[in-house]
Amino acid sequence: MTTLDAPAAATADLVDAPTVAHVPPFEAAPAPAAETANKIALPILAMLSVCHLLNDMIQSLLPALYPLLKQSFRLDFGQIGLITLTFQVTASLLQPLVGIYTDKRPMPYSLAIGMGFTLTGLLLLSRATTFPMLLLAAALVGSGSSVFHPESSRVARMASGGRHGLAQSLFQVGGNVGSALGPLLAAYIVMPRGQGSVAWFAFAALAAIVILSRIGLWYREQIPAHRKARAHAVARPTLPRKTIAMTLAVLGVLIFSKYFYMASLSSYYTFYLMEKFHLAARDAQLHLFVFLGAVAAGTLLGGPIGDRIGRRYVIWFSILGVLPFTLMLPHANLLWTTVLTVVIGLVLSSAFAAILVYAQELIPGRTGMIAGLFFGFAFGMGGLGAAALGQLADHIGIEAVYGLCAYLPAIGLMAWFLPKLEKHPA
Repeated sequence: MTTLDAPAAATADLVDAPTVAHVPPFEAAPAPAAETANKIALPILAMLSVCHLLNDMIQSLLPALYPLLKQSFRLDFGQIGLITLTFQVTASLLQPLVGIYTDKRPMPYSLAIGMGFTLTGLLLLSRATTFPMLLLAAALVGSGSSVFHPESSRVARMASGGRHGLAQSLFQVGGNVGSALGPLLAAYIVMPRGQGSVAWFAFAALAAIVILSRIGLWYREQIPAHRKARAHAVARPTLPRKTIAMTLAVLGVLIFSKYFYMASLSSYYTFYLMEKFHLAARDAQLHLFVFLGAVAAGTLLGGPIGDRIGRRYVIWFSILGVLPFTLMLPHANLLWTTVLTVVIGLVLSSAFAAILVYAQELIPGRTGMIAGLFFGFAFGMGGLGAAALGQLADHIGIEAVYGLCAYLPAIGLMAWFLPKLEKHPA
């Protein structure tokens, strides 16, 4: 199964779920009693967010090291894209499978085990001497991610107390902060000291393993209530199967638009700044840190706003609303490039929590599968985007690539076809 086949493959399983009477699109289905009866478990969400920070900080070291690796291993843009593709595809193909399995058989300590794969990949990255070793390190880190994201998303929903958008945003913002810290730490720790200093970040992975083991204890205690809530959710009325399949396809197209564009910034923004504005590698990484910080802020806002006004509106605004700014970006000077990327990061990043929770409400009782599917597809689109854009940049130049990518958010018009699942207070 290829990355592009992930939504289609999972749709067959999703739409085979039992369907009862049709619920009009404007009616909100009641939340399971197990979710509404409990208060939001903020300590668990805080620990999840911290672990997401540590996990994604480690993962973001890889693209932050691209200038160093490009010089040390004499890589071209195509090979850099292959490293990203290996990491993203490893994660994207496994995540839905992990979600399907753990929906039926919860594994409380799988989070700590998955972080062990990340630790192994990190240590290998610090000692890699050949391009295949770099690919293997990227694959190991991707394997750890394939376990971490769907299972952490499930635990976040368990701890949400019914405030699903807020819980997903709190969980995801940790990852965005970690992604922003990676380039900064690479600029001030790894770049001056070389590839071997990557091994110092093993302490972050070890700390995450300890925290995730504690979360596993809480998770184990929630399994009986989780099974009861899932059985109740699967029996709840839902939309017709054709509507579910169509909606998942639209969400997949929106994920494609968002993550292909994000790949152009996360993987090649430093090279774009170095080529167009003649910045040093460290200065370019600081600009990447600013962009990723804006992504973290947008992620934190998207979930709670979706809880209040409706996730469909957040998706509309996030994907399509960023279009004027992406169109201006290729023509801006350095100052306005920085300003525009901050706005783009804020607006575009608000979509994912809304998309994920929207999909989980579309298919009740399939929390892990939906999380694995959408995290996996997002990672896959990021990987394919990085590989494709890298090959394109080798032929037409990095500035021309940014000019083409500016039109991707126009795909946000597809959000028109998303059904209204619920009413929200004004």
